[in-house]
Amino acid sequence: MINNKSWQTPKNFLILISIIVPVAFSSWMALLNNFVIEKAHFNGADIGLLQSVREIPGFLAFSVVFVLLFIREQKFMLLALVMLGLGTLLTGFFPSVTGLLLTTLLMSSGFHYFETLKQSLSLQWLSKEEAPEMLGKMISIGALASLITYGALWVMLQVLKLDYATVYAITGGITVILVAVMACCFPQFKTDTVQNKKLILRKRYWLYYALTFMSGARRQIFTVFAGFLMVEKFGYSAADIALLFLINYSFNFLFAKKIGRLIGKIGERKSMMFEYVGLICVFIGYAVVKEAHWAAALYVVDHLFFALALAIKTYFQKIADPADMASTAGVSFTINHIAAVVIPVTFGIIWLTSPSLVFVIGAAMAGVSLLLSLNIPAHPTEGNEVRFLHWGKA
Repeated sequence: MINNKSWQTPKNFLILISIIVPVAFSSWMALLNNFVIEKAHFNGADIGLLQSVREIPGFLAFSVVFVLLFIREQKFMLLALVMLGLGTLLTGFFPSVTGLLLTTLLMSSGFHYFETLKQSLSLQWLSKEEAPEMLGKMISIGALASLITYGALWVMLQVLKLDYATVYAITGGITVILVAVMACCFPQFKTDTVQNKKLILRKRYWLYYALTFMSGARRQIFTVFAGFLMVEKFGYSAADIALLFLINYSFNFLFAKKIGRLIGKIGERKSMMFEYVGLICVFIGYAVVKEAHWAAALYVVDHLFFALALAIKTYFQKIADPADMASTAGVSFTINHIAAVVIPVTFGIIWLTSPSLVFVIGAAMAGVSLLLSLNIPAHPTEGNEVRFLHWGKA
């Protein structure tokens, strides 16, 4: 298909898919803790098991490179979004451990394949100069979509008094419809570099792999246990959580693009150092917090730091062979989710006896990430991937 309309561009495609994803995934996440506690009667071990299962597709993200032997990245991305929408749509109809494990697996498979492909195509379609700001802009636009989603969730829960099954069905259904519109409106875009269709692990990418692994561990502390803390310890309702997410995404909408631009100016090393020092403070705060409003403040600050995490992606773009984007996106998501598969279920058991210890360990993880970030050069490029410990050019 010939691209004969000025708005049918790869950048606009990336922007629009950044709008679609929050409709399903943000609603799934915002309602989850209340849904599993109120309807499925989960405890800390149950939520840990569910979140570990949710991360299994991320752990298997390396398989994306094999699927790409049969389907192009852009089409596979749209198919993954359909899986995300259907998984969300079905969630509210199965309020049991088994039912939630199955619907979560479907939803998560779509989400993680999508995120893998989005990273690959973004780094292929965007230049190194424009990538930090554009990636920040995509976060900002996604945050605006999340804001609208959370506002809609609040209205559906508090004003319309809809049940969980209906809300999940509405947001999942809207996602599937929007994907169908995208498939009809955009052509198939070409990339400048043919991607490697095999698994690739390069010694010179070792620091990127290590940072990605620790990022996956850090993310679980927020995704699984920070939200669970709000509901279990401080009694936040589903509407309260939706409002809290409204605040989170308001900050992302206002500042994510500026953060991306800042990363482009000061570089990845300084950006990551600031992020990890901040996370150490946040996790220690979670461990000792006694009042609900202070816990909420930590939750908002914690979420804001996620925008800085795009520095890992731009660091990789600067050091990587352009032909490695698709393969390494899959490999990096698998590495990111090694910890993600293990941490929720094991830390869920720790949670039963000492919730504070979960966050103390999280602070230690942030400390490891801080040490790793010190090894990033001021100007990373191919051949200048690290300051110390050069482990070969392969």
